[in-house]
Amino acid sequence: MQKTSLTALVRHQLELARAASSGRSATTVYGGHEHVLRQTVIALHAGRQLDEHPSPGEATIYVLSGRVLLESGDVSWSGWTGDLLIIPDANHTLKALEDSAVLLTVAKLI
Repeated sequence: MQKTSLTALVRHQLELARAASSGRSATTVYGGHEHVLRQTVIALHAGRQLDEHPSPGEATIYVLSGRVLLESGDVSWSGWTGDLLIIPDANHTLKALEDSAVLLTVAKLI
């Protein structure tokens, strides 16, 4: 069994994001390319975003801290700490409306 403190991980990833020129930082906390399930903590400095990209497969975003905006085409969803957003099966962006951290969970076929 393995245990990870997401609270400590969020704090660390937000520090890295604030210091990075890209304004973001990420680390995989479970799984990887050889697994069906992958969970990644992504931290974004306020005003930064993940540019438009295709859906990675079945995926969700759980907002660990802050406030984000998930956009796909003309549709958008706001997420606050504690919200779960279902990522659409389409191109989308993720914007940090304030310093934010999310847990991206992706399940895809190997």
